Amino acid sequence: MAPAKSKRSKAPKRTKPPDRPPADSPAPQKAYAPHVSEAFPIVGIGASAGGLEALEQFLKHVPENSGMAFIVVHHMDPTRKDMLVGLLQRLTRMKVLQAQDQLKVEPDHVYVNPPGKDLSILHGTLHLLPQSSPRGLNLPIDFFFRSLAADQQERGLAVILSGMGSDGTLGLRAIKEKAGAVFVQSIESAKFDGMPRSAIEAGLADVIVAVEELPARILGYRQHAPHITRPESEVDAKYQSALDKIFVLLRAQTGNDFSFYKRSTIYRRIERRMGLHQIDGIAQYVRYLRDNPGEIDLLFKELLIGVTSFFRDPAVWEQLKSEVLPGLISARLSGGLLRAWLPGCSTGEEAYSLAMTFKEAMDPFKPVKNLALQVFATDLDRDAIERARSGLYPDNIAADVTPERLRRFFIETERGYHVNKDIREMVVFAPQNIIMDPPFTKLDILCCRNLLIYLSGEVQKKLMPLFHYALNPGGILFLGSAETVGSFTSLFLPVDGKTRLYHKLEQPAAFPIDFPTAPLAPASTGGVREAEPGQQRPAANLQAIADRMLVQRFSPVGILCNDKGDVIYFSGRTGKYLEPAVGKANLNLFAMAREGLRHELSAAFIKALREERTVTTRGIQVGSNGGLQTVDLQVQRLLEPRELRGTILIVISDAPPRQPAPPGKKGPPSSKRGRSESARMRELEGAVQHADEELQTIREEMQTSQEELKSTNEEMQSTNEELQSTNEELTTSKEEMQSMNEELQTVNHELQAKVDELSRSNNDMKNLLNSTDIATLFLDSELRVRRFTRRPRRSSSSSRGTWAGPSPTSPPSWTYAD
Repeated sequence: MAPAKSKRSKAPKRTKPPDRPPADSPAPQKAYAPHVSEAFPIVGIGASAGGLEALEQFLKHVPENSGMAFIVVHHMDPTRKDMLVGLLQRLTRMKVLQAQDQLKVEPDHVYVNPPGKDLSILHGTLHLLPQSSPRGLNLPIDFFFRSLAADQQERGLAVILSGMGSDGTLGLRAIKEKAGAVFVQSIESAKFDGMPRSAIEAGLADVIVAVEELPARILGYRQHAPHITRPESEVDAKYQSALDKIFVLLRAQTGNDFSFYKRSTIYRRIERRMGLHQIDGIAQYVRYLRDNPGEIDLLFKELLIGVTSFFRDPAVWEQLKSEVLPGLISARLSGGLLRAWLPGCSTGEEAYSLAMTFKEAMDPFKPVKNLALQVFATDLDRDAIERARSGLYPDNIAADVTPERLRRFFIETERGYHVNKDIREMVVFAPQNIIMDPPFTKLDILCCRNLLIYLSGEVQKKLMPLFHYALNPGGILFLGSAETVGSFTSLFLPVDGKTRLYHKLEQPAAFPIDFPTAPLAPASTGGVREAEPGQQRPAANLQAIADRMLVQRFSPVGILCNDKGDVIYFSGRTGKYLEPAVGKANLNLFAMAREGLRHELSAAFIKALREERTVTTRGIQVGSNGGLQTVDLQVQRLLEPRELRGTILIVISDAPPRQPAPPGKKGPPSSKRGRSESARMRELEGAVQHADEELQTIREEMQTSQEELKSTNEEMQSTNEELQSTNEELTTSKEEMQSMNEELQTVNHELQAKVDELSRSNNDMKNLLNSTDIATLFLDSELRVRRFTRRPRRSSSSSRGTWAGPSPTSPPSWTYAD
């Protein structure tokens, strides 16, 4: 691609338009010479509610000989006659036409889409297609912008004006992917800011100004972005030196090296940025980058080309669902985990598409359990990763996602469609540089679509053996429609069909694998290394060793847990008081407490939580290896330090056993002692019986509560399904109402403009008749006066009629004499 220097441009030089023309000034009077080449730029203009006023302001500031064609796509009522052509023709000297089927686009013309039709372009010729639904959600702006991007490539320009909804955003992505430019009306100047706001929040707007300034900015961009492509070998040394400086600036600020990207792509993107800033030479652009670090971030995002969509190339995804994924699932009927990696995932549409396709492919295998897909999606752009993690996308994804998938995998919100939790949990997003960072391995699916086409041949030759190594035997490589494995046919076998799906061949690769891994520090062996000969051992820390021995041998047992009893930390030897419970591993304190300790520990734990004080219980008999031991227990809720606030500390210490009475000392009479022990036993038996009854009552109440909760849950599920069905119906009605509202807004603006025009014509006619000074009366069929000029008031009364009206403005009363 040639450098964007005016002295090298073959296009005739035109006068530079003013940067900021006055908002209320007429169209510039300077003559812009039309392009001598047949390849003239085509500007697609998307507008909706309130767009007529914006279109009027836009066309007023477009010069007559701009050398560009303008195609206006508007939301219109399909049942009404279009008046937009006539209204726009009075604002510009360019010829305004309604788009017709097979109409050749010419420069210095304005074309308007007809009502009820989708507009597309092929080889500079317009084509009309019937809309999918006459009423309801239609996206004609998205449809045309995608067609414009595919047909005009870098010459395509898109303009978004006032409108409701998000129509046009997906089409702008296609324009950006082909190196076209996007101009958006500022939110402050838009009557309805839905469409401009959607384009700006998606990060697709190159220029955001008031509508009056857009024509001058478009003309300035075309002057400074000639888009002349040359072979890389023809790039002079001066241009190459400036390009290397740009790579250095990008690497210093972003940490990424773009010298491995295709030079043609880099040239086109840099020249596009130069055109937007109206910079003539690449050396000036390097200085602009040094002075404006924010432009480096914008260029970084520009070079990433973060353009994607749901289920791009639907035929490939259908083959993946019906042929490829069933084979992987059949090999894992006993369960397991499938791993997938998507480098260059951008904002996550393809990662979620793969997860949804896997869910659909699993439908015929419903009895299969414990089989899941884990998708790792990576990209250089951290902002894109954050948007992908949120899983929130605009309403116009309905153009790419079927209604069944929208109902199953999305939740509709006020801001658009939100990917449901089950699909989001299948995908892990992370920033990664595929050229410099280590790859994911042991993969069953590697989906690298539309990334290799932007990388140089050397990098592609490095990545293919790496992809082969990362895949499991029989793994799938999924490439874009314009990508192939190249000369690595011994590593991958294409799947039947014209799609870019490949199986990994199991024979050893004959190509070297260049792992992009940084050198790692030597791993520790886990033991204490002997000192090498001549190496002096470090001095032992006697204090630390002594403290450790004292803690191990003499300190009490300490247990730190949360307010549910789940253990966080053990201190000391706890085996005498706690033992693991039988069954699934459980670190809950009450499940591990030995016999005799559980009841006292539970009571003290609850009291410490409730009263927020230290609870002490002494002389507890705890079973231990067939015998009994006496322990003291302390339970305390911690408030300090701040890091442990809210946790519970349990301290268990051994207590001396109870000493028997000394020999020779007389005890109480045996009968009295017997009665006392018997009463004590009866008391304990009654307490145990009461506790058992209370426990049984609690169990019965819990069982009843569980049954009631289960019944309530079933009712809630039924109600939820009914509400979901109602919500879908309301959503459809909302979309239809929104479409009708936009159409009514358009009709209202057209009718208002027509009324204004008729009012002006009526005033002009009245002034003309009064200025002729001829007495003129307009009568209806019953000879009643409908209109008159001022002359009859001054006429002689000798006429056959007698004037009785006081003034021409009041209702006249006229008598006709026989």
